[in-house]
This record gives sequence, C-alpha cells and structure tokens, in this order.
Amino acid sequence: MLRLSPRIARIAPFYAMEVVKQAAALQAEGRDIVQMSIGEPDFTAVPAVVQALERTAREGRTQYTEAVGIAPLREAIAGFYRTRFGVAVDPARIIVTAGASGALLLACTALVDAGAQVLMPDPTYPANRHIVTAAGGEPVLIPAGPADRFQLSAEHIRRHWTPRTAGVIVASPGNPTGTSIAPDALAGLVREVRGRQGFTIVDEIYLGLSYEGDRRSALALGDDLIIVNSFSKYFHMTGWRLGWLVVPPQLISVFEKLAQNLVICPSTLAQHAAIACFHPESLEIFEARREAFRQRRDYLLPEFERLGLTVPVQPDGAFYIYSDIRAHAADSAAFATRLLHEAGVCTVPGRDFGTAETASYLRFSYATDMARLQEGVARMERLLG
Repeated sequence: MLRLSPRIARIAPFYAMEVVKQAAALQAEGRDIVQMSIGEPDFTAVPAVVQALERTAREGRTQYTEAVGIAPLREAIAGFYRTRFGVAVDPARIIVTAGASGALLLACTALVDAGAQVLMPDPTYPANRHIVTAAGGEPVLIPAGPADRFQLSAEHIRRHWTPRTAGVIVASPGNPTGTSIAPDALAGLVREVRGRQGFTIVDEIYLGLSYEGDRRSALALGDDLIIVNSFSKYFHMTGWRLGWLVVPPQLISVFEKLAQNLVICPSTLAQHAAIACFHPESLEIFEARREAFRQRRDYLLPEFERLGLTVPVQPDGAFYIYSDIRAHAADSAAFATRLLHEAGVCTVPGRDFGTAETASYLRFSYATDMARLQEGVARMERLLG
C-alpha cells in the first residue's frame, strides 16, 4: 500500500455529506425529505449569465486564459467593490480562482509555512481548517460562543497568539452561524494581527447576503488584508466553480506565479459568463433573491424558538441558522439522525464545524423555498410536540 502523508489523517470527512447520502437513500426508497442541510442556493444562474455562457461556447472562446483571470472580469469585480461597497480596488489585485476553495488554497500555499499556526473560530467552516492542514500548517480553533457572536475578537488574538502563529482566518458573515463581525470589532482584530506582523484572511463569500445595516467589505481596513469571495452564494453559481481573491499589491506576482503553476487558469467559459453578473438587470435579480432569503430567515427564527430550537445569536447574513438543541437532546448527531428518519428533515450536526459544544448545535440551511421550509417546520413540530 502506498504511504500517505500524515496530514491526510488530520483531514476529516464532511459529516454533512454522510447526512446527505442517508437522505438520498431514503428518497430512493420513496421518502420525501425536506433539505435543510447543504449550503447551496435553490436559485440558479440568472438568464444573462446563461446566455453569456452559450454565446462564449458558440464563439469558440474556450482556450486557456491568463492564470489570474480575464481582464474584463477583474475590472467588473473591481467596479462592484466601488459601486456596492465604496472601496477602490485596483483590478490588478484581483486574482480569479476556481471557487473560494481554490482561492484559499492559493492563499495558504503562499502564506502558511510547515508547522505554522493559523487561528480561526470554533465553530468554523470545516474546509478552512482542512486547507490549512493540507498546506502543512496547524489550524488552531478558538472557542467562540454566543457571547462572541461565534466570531473571533481582538481579545482572542491577544490571548492565543504564539511565536508559531502566522495569521488568522475569519468569515463574515460566517458558516455555520450566519453571524458577522461588527466593523469596529473587525478593525480591532486586524490591528492586533497587523501589530504582530501576521496575515488576516477574511472570507466574504456571504457578504452579498447580509440583511442588517450596511454591507461593508474588510477591504476598507487596508490593502494588506487578503479577501476571499465567490460566485457561488450571492451570485448562485455553485457548480461553475469560480471565485476570487483580493491580494496586497506587493503579492500580485506571487499569486500569479502560484496560479500559473497550480491551476493554469480558472474555467474560461465560467469567467466570460460571470461578467454578466454585474449587469444592472442581473444585480436587481440578486437583490430580490437576497430579500427572499431574508424573508425565510425571518419566518424560521420565531418558529425555531417556539419549537425549542433556541437561536442564541440571530444570524445577520448567509442562509444558516445555528440552533442550540439541548432542550431536546444531548447529542446533535443523534438528534439529526432522528429528525431525518422520523421527521424527514435533513440537517447538519455541529461536529463538522469544530469541537466547542458541537454536540449541542445543529445547522439549518434555509437555501430552499418557503413552502418546503414551512413543511419542515410542520414535520418537526409533529415530532417534537
């Protein structure tokens, strides 16, 4: 048998995928399952994007592009930061990638030495810590509970930074909690990391799906931050595998070199199609869909409280609710199995997202239409009483 790297043993499988497989098996037997598990919008690419894809394919524009992405797309992304967030970004700083995961892989390859520690909150999106591991680093999960809005703070940085710490990865809004870091709090965190000559990576793939107050990009805090974003969530292009990084000016050539060697280029067809995301008519559709997500959240929050699925921190973005299930069970994995098999509702237990109190939490996704969410609530009410 081939000898595997010891890092492989430190990368855990997604429990969410196992839950989805179980749900699929039940559906194959004829069961109707309400999906409140996977974080994939039920909306798909807007018509202008599909039309642009078809046009690009017909014209035969399928060759490799620049490793960092085509200039018109990078310019369109820069324009989006300017008009939507009021931040001026040089298009040269934008590196188009194969999804947000591809973006984070490039960032960790560039910034994480073997054995270097990277701080992130517990709970957090599991791929973030596993990508750090794959790069040879050591993810350090810092318990961040409801009092912290499930997010890291400047105080966490002061308490947990060590000589081995290289930097921090945060997400705002985040998965699985849907909570954001307040602008002042994020500024304080960045100051602490900057003062220690570390890097700050901010995952903003759900920034477009913020529901409270102004949507602000962390780019406003300085050009030394690294921003990760994606066309998967706000732009509803999950399977197109397209994302981007915004990198410090002095690192542009570094990321270009890495992209040339590791991925050649992102999908050519997806790049040309994605330019249409920034057309005014497309943005109107995305904003209407954002409102639909907000309405789903506002429907579910009081219903969950009524059912004893306590939501300790109201999510202000993304399409997730992180519920404390201790009123019903001591083990969220067993409770998720019960919901699936007895109520036909598919959810994700907290074990995917870290180790801090994960047995007490379930993640519910409301990336499905309102009628199905209402059916899911009715089923859970019948089960839970």
